[in-house]
Amino acid sequence: MKTKITTLILLMALSFGVTYAQDQTAAPYEKYGNTFNIGAGIGYYGYIGHPVPVLNLSYEFDVARSFTLAPFVGIYTTGYDYYYGNPQDGYRYYNYRETVVPVGLKGTYYFDRLLNAGPRWDFYAAASIGFAIVSSSWDADYPGDRNVYAKPSPLFLDAHIGARFHMTGHVGAFLDLSTGVSTIGLSFH
Repeated sequence: MKTKITTLILLMALSFGVTYAQDQTAAPYEKYGNTFNIGAGIGYYGYIGHPVPVLNLSYEFDVARSFTLAPFVGIYTTGYDYYYGNPQDGYRYYNYRETVVPVGLKGTYYFDRLLNAGPRWDFYAAASIGFAIVSSSWDADYPGDRNVYAKPSPLFLDAHIGARFHMTGHVGAFLDLSTGVSTIGLSFH
C-alpha cells in the first residue's frame, strides 16, 4: 500500500513540474492546461448500490500537445438506515455512514484537432488512477456484523469522455461522463 501511495505522490509531483507552452498560433480558447475544474454530479460506483452526490476538484497541466495531467480530489458521503432485531426482543434503528475521498491523477487527451472542433469547444477522453480514502461508521451500540457493506478497494480507476464549452477566454462549462462519477461544472483558465 505504501508503495502505491508513494508512486502516486511521485507522479503527481512530476505533473506539477512538467508543463509546455501552448502553441502560439492556437486560438485563445484552445488552452487545455493551467485549468482549475470544479464539478458536481452523481457517483454510481458498483459497491454503493445507489447514486450519491459527488464534488470533484482538479487542476490540469499541459504535458504534451493535446494532452494534460490533472491531480484531482473528490468527496462523497452516503448512509444507510435500517432496523435490526427480531419481534420477541423488538426492533432497533441503526445507522451506517460512509465517506469516501478519491485522490489521484487524471490523464486527458483532447480530440479538437482531429474533430476540427471550433475554438470554443473541447472534446476529450481520459482515464483516472488513484486511491480512495474511506471512513465508515456504525452507531456505537450496533450489535451486528460491521462488515455487512463491502469496503471498496483502495485503488481508484475511472474512464471518462467529455466536452467543454468556453463561454469566455477564462471560463468554460463542462460535462464529464465516466464509469464511476459523472459531473457537470465550470473550468477556470
